[in-house]
Amino acid sequence: MVQMVLETPVSVKTAEKFCQEILPEVSRTFAISIRFLPGTLGRAVLVAYLICRIADTIEDDPLASITAKTALLDHLLECFDSPSLANHYGHTARGVQGEAAHVRLVENTNLVFAMYRNLPIASQQHVRRWVSEMVHGMKKFVTVHPQGIRIQTLAEYKEYCYYVAGTVGYLLTDLWQEHSLSIGANEYQVLLKRCGEFGEALQTVNILKDIAWDAEHENSIYVPQDALIAQGSSHQLLLSPDHLAQNHAAIKELIALAWHDLDQAQEYLLSVPKAAVPIRLFCVLPLLFAYATLRDLTQSTAMLQPGGSVKISRAEVKSLMLMGPISILSNHTLRWLIAQVRQKPFILPTQVNSAS
Repeated sequence: MVQMVLETPVSVKTAEKFCQEILPEVSRTFAISIRFLPGTLGRAVLVAYLICRIADTIEDDPLASITAKTALLDHLLECFDSPSLANHYGHTARGVQGEAAHVRLVENTNLVFAMYRNLPIASQQHVRRWVSEMVHGMKKFVTVHPQGIRIQTLAEYKEYCYYVAGTVGYLLTDLWQEHSLSIGANEYQVLLKRCGEFGEALQTVNILKDIAWDAEHENSIYVPQDALIAQGSSHQLLLSPDHLAQNHAAIKELIALAWHDLDQAQEYLLSVPKAAVPIRLFCVLPLLFAYATLRDLTQSTAMLQPGGSVKISRAEVKSLMLMGPISILSNHTLRWLIAQVRQKPFILPTQVNSAS
């Protein structure tokens, strides 16, 4: 009976209303970008993102046991096959800890899956394939690190980023091909070469800017232990004021990786056919924000201090939100804009008085 109610048109509208309203609460940047994607494509990307966010909330729970986390991740995957399990997932996951909006999303998993079941079958298959890959990777890492994620090597870091972000690049690319007439077999193959780096670049920048937050609030440290040890520090000393210089030196390999992956992500964006305007619009702002953030990260130690983080100014955010979309039809202009952002804050004259 519950399943029949969820599948009525009114309930689909209710599910979509919830998904649209919760999105900016769990990711303001993603909420800005997804508005450019039309119709079914936009709904597919929205559903995919929210299911990934549910999985991420479970993975990041600082108090849950490994047994509880792996069980909830398994149950989440079972929701793809079972509307009944999806309807009760919020109750099953009761007690999950995290930011209030993230917890509310988990509590309403049934609404996300109601929207998922209203997608075209091909879109459902793409979402299921790549979310499953992501969740299997999450299970591996929470099992290997039962006391909280403590990345040991750069190779392990890259593997982690593939699971939690590279998979997203592949998922998006599969959805692009399904929904965009301008992305045929040849264009799809070109995009596949760099789609992993597109997702991983954004992930590495987020990890770098949130080093302190992750360590303090989510009991997770992604800076490789061997890099810290090589500089005379360790995971235990990651936020130590006395080891600030050593810790900053230790993250240089992650910063270099982020620059490399961002440049690959730039090529990914430039490889999207110009006729696929919504997809280009979706990709451009996260990429510009990441370049700006990484530029500031290379000159800051704030993210290595308790309570610290790195954020670009509101004036630059607004400037990029204006300039990015009007640049997407010209690869030359996009390259020029990215080059400007790499060097210094990009602030239009109309935004110079905006608050930081």
